[in-house]
Amino acid sequence: MSGFPASGRKVATVSVVVADYDAAIAWYGEKLGFVLVEDVDLGGGKRWVTVEPGGGQGARLLLAKADGEAQAASIGNQTGGRVFLFLETDDFARDHAQMLANGVEFRETPRHEAYGTVAVFADIHGNLWDLIEHRH
Repeated sequence: MSGFPASGRKVATVSVVVADYDAAIAWYGEKLGFVLVEDVDLGGGKRWVTVEPGGGQGARLLLAKADGEAQAASIGNQTGGRVFLFLETDDFARDHAQMLANGVEFRETPRHEAYGTVAVFADIHGNLWDLIEHRH
């Protein structure tokens, strides 16, 4: 139909605009247990910084430091207040408890939906995420 192959493509990296590289690296590592994959100096104060969930599962996040007022204005509101990203887990209770212990700010108590167990949390800048364990 579209001319694209059925395999060989995936969403691999998603850019998240941040205020500071090092603060974002620390937050994602300490609060969510993400691993720093790349931190490459591009010159001029820019870096290519990627993090991913431990075990290399799912897409990487490119932590992109805001450059200018327009980009800075999007920090923490990349989707206009909607949930931005979805952190899937195979054990909601375990990860929810660990994230609370790590100081992650949940915006609601866990709820059970037809598709699974979910709760919204905010990242370092206020972008909204779902922690979700899908019902199988």
